[in-house]
Amino acid sequence: MRVIAGEARGFHLRGPAGPGTRPMADKIKGALFSMLDSLGVAPERVLDLYAGTGSIGIEALSRGAGQAEFVEQNAAAAAVVRANLAHTKFAERARVHQQSVQSYLQRGNRPGGPAPFDLVILDPPYADPAISDTLEQIGTSRLVQSDGIVVIGHSPRVTLPERTGNMARLRQRCHGDSCFSIYELAGAAGPRDDRPHAGTGVDETR
Repeated sequence: MRVIAGEARGFHLRGPAGPGTRPMADKIKGALFSMLDSLGVAPERVLDLYAGTGSIGIEALSRGAGQAEFVEQNAAAAAVVRANLAHTKFAERARVHQQSVQSYLQRGNRPGGPAPFDLVILDPPYADPAISDTLEQIGTSRLVQSDGIVVIGHSPRVTLPERTGNMARLRQRCHGDSCFSIYELAGAAGPRDDRPHAGTGVDETR
C-alpha cells in the first residue's frame, strides 16, 4: 500500500492494525482520484471517516489538499494513521480523532463544530447495516459545504439511492468486489456534470 501521486508519491504506508480494517486497494484508490480529477474536484479540506490506515486522506493531502481530519474508533488503527501521517510528513496538516463516526457527526452538527469540508470520504465496513443512514446523515449535516463532494466505498451487493439527504449521485464505479459512489451536495453552481470541467465518457460500470 502506497501513496500514488503528488508530494508523497511512492511512500509506502503501514498496513491495517488488525483483521477488522479493510483499506481501499491502490487500484481502486487510483480510479477514485482520477474520477475526482475529471469532475474538477480540488479539495482544500478533507474528512476521512472510518479512516483505517489513513490511506485515502493521505492521498488527498499528497495531491494538494490543505487540511485533513481522520476519524477512526479503533485505537490501534488510529495509531497507524498517526504513524503514516508522520512518515509522509503530513502530520502538521492533519488531525486524528479516535472516536466513532456517529459521535463525530453528532459533534459536527453542533454550533462550534469543525468548519465544513469540500470532500468527505467514508469507507465503512461492508457489513455495516447502517451505511445508507450514515450517508443520509452526512448529506443533511453541517459538515459538507455547498457543492461539496461525498465519496462512499461499498460492496457491489449494496444498492445506494440516486439521491439522499441534500445530495445527488454523480458517479459509481466497481472493480471486482469493491465499489465507490460519488455524491454532490446541492449548490448554487449547479451539478458538476453540467460544468465545462466535468469531462465526458467516464465509465460508470457496476
